[in-house]
Amino acid sequence: MGSLPWLPRRVRFASRLAILHKPCLMPDEDFDVDRLAAYLHLAPAQVAKLAERGNLPGRKVAGAWRFSPAEIHHWLEERIGLSDAEELVRVENALQRAREAAEPVISIAAMLPVAAIEIPLPARTRNSAITSMVEIAARTGWLWDPAKMAEAVRSREDLYPTALETGVALLHPRRPLAGILDRPLLALGRSDQGIPFASRRGLLTDVFFLICSVDDAGHLRTLARLSRLLAAPGFLDQLRAAATPQEAHALIVAQEGAIPD
Repeated sequence: MGSLPWLPRRVRFASRLAILHKPCLMPDEDFDVDRLAAYLHLAPAQVAKLAERGNLPGRKVAGAWRFSPAEIHHWLEERIGLSDAEELVRVENALQRAREAAEPVISIAAMLPVAAIEIPLPARTRNSAITSMVEIAARTGWLWDPAKMAEAVRSREDLYPTALETGVALLHPRRPLAGILDRPLLALGRSDQGIPFASRRGLLTDVFFLICSVDDAGHLRTLARLSRLLAAPGFLDQLRAAATPQEAHALIVAQEGAIPD
């Protein structure tokens, strides 16, 4: 994974600090340039320049730029997903500093109980993989409406597939569904044969994480932390070799404990 040469470093990392400012918008209301600039910690002129160059998802309405909150959120997710290992350290540290004092530090191992791990994952299609992953998460008792979560994840996949070229999919709804969750939750499934899940290059996906967050800030912090795990040398090979949920969880505990600050 490479960095983003079309964005200066200070702009790249300002974008990750968007969680410091909650947009004063109705759920489906678009950003204008000024509000998006405040959200991303950028100058309005920088936002307009990025949009004009096609580096921000937006559209012009009556000559003025408008930006969908859902598309901006996806753009932030992609920036994390495209970061290299060194950049991920800075991203996560920035996100951790931005969290409220009362919020706990993200722990992948704590969010992912053994009960939410399935090896092997009994799924052979995209649809059955999503259904299975949600059912696995529901076994914890922390997800109250699996049907609603599955529908939301499918809608998200229809818009922006989450399958990576590494054979990993990071499933999640477009926006957090706090109303059907007792707490933030992760689930993990590993398919023995791989599934044609939506990779642009036709690659198979065999490792599935379901990310169930209760707010946007927590989602981005979880994504950054999980991305650091996935980027650790040898981690995915070891995860694919784990024979049981207990082995997979022990591996995650050990790898997360070895992540340097």
